[in-house]
Amino acid sequence: MNEFYYVYILQSEKYPTKHYTGFTENLQNRLKKHNQGEVPHTSKFKPWIIQNYFAFHSKKKAIAFEKYLKSGSGREFARRHF
Repeated sequence: MNEFYYVYILQSEKYPTKHYTGFTENLQNRLKKHNQGEVPHTSKFKPWIIQNYFAFHSKKKAIAFEKYLKSGSGREFARRHF
C-alpha cells in the first residue's frame, strides 16, 4: 500500500511560463514519464522540473487539491504563492 499521494506542479525548462499540475503515487517515476515524452499533454514542452509538490496520506484529499489547483481560483492561488 502506498503511503503518500502527490500533487505536483511542473515547470518547463525550455518554456518557463509553461506549467503543468498533476497527481501521482510515484513522483520520480511520473517526472521521468513527462521528460521521456510519454505524457501527450506535456511532451512538446519537455524537459520539466518539479516546481512544487505536496504529499498527502489521503488519496481523496490529494485528488481534491489537484482539482482545486486546476481551477481558475486554484491557478491564481498557485501563481501567487508558489
